[in-house]
Amino acid sequence: MARTARSARLVTGVVLVAAVCTGALLAPWIGSSDPRQGDIAARLKPPGFPGHPLGTDQLGRDLLSRILFGTRLSLLVSVATVAITIALGTWSGVVAGYYGGLVDRLVGGVVDIQMAFPFLLMAVAIVSALGPGLVNVVVALALWGWVIYCRLVRARVMSLKEQEFVQAVRAMGAGDARIIGRHMLPNVVPALLVISSFQVGQMVVAESAMSFLGLGVQPPTPTLGGIISDGRAYVSTAWWVTTCPGVVLMGFVLGIGFVGDWLRERFDPRMRV
Repeated sequence: MARTARSARLVTGVVLVAAVCTGALLAPWIGSSDPRQGDIAARLKPPGFPGHPLGTDQLGRDLLSRILFGTRLSLLVSVATVAITIALGTWSGVVAGYYGGLVDRLVGGVVDIQMAFPFLLMAVAIVSALGPGLVNVVVALALWGWVIYCRLVRARVMSLKEQEFVQAVRAMGAGDARIIGRHMLPNVVPALLVISSFQVGQMVVAESAMSFLGLGVQPPTPTLGGIISDGRAYVSTAWWVTTCPGVVLMGFVLGIGFVGDWLRERFDPRMRV
């Protein structure tokens, strides 16, 4: 039963993630109109209105097109952010864990200070200093997310460097770069893969939250958070403006969570039944 349940969650997760990603990639062909082009005569039309399968927003813009292009932007931000955080966090974690001493104390101090600040507070401060925009959103999210990888890699490297096989390789004359690249990094890749799968969904939610608060990509560029924010004033009369992007956001995060759970069970023997 447990194996069947895990398989069902995996299939559900893959289907949800694939559906959202496919829609985002094919947005120019699936969308029925320009997501920025409004038509006041067709404002707040319900789903099923001719030419607008998911209805229109308060400016008469096609909601399906806006959701598809907003999802594309959210996925772009999340993937770019996760790539940067993996690179920065892995590098700093390896350096701190392998060399220790003063370097470890410096990196650890930065990590501890940063983790003391709530994400939203730090993101608001960064975006307020740099200004809203796509690049600045990625910078803000990356500066928040790298500490997770740094702590994980640091702990793993500190454990690995005391192992007998690492001592043997070092005794054979291998340099630091070879030891790290050939014998340490491959041992942390599975854990990085699991965490990054969860963090993709986390970054999508974070980007949407920033856009919802007006700190992300600015209008008229569509974002999921921005669409939900625009529809707040029309919840009682045009529920689809907030509900449709909310369902897409929830479906993707749920799907990526199911896939992440499967990866965790796949790479962690303690999770297997």
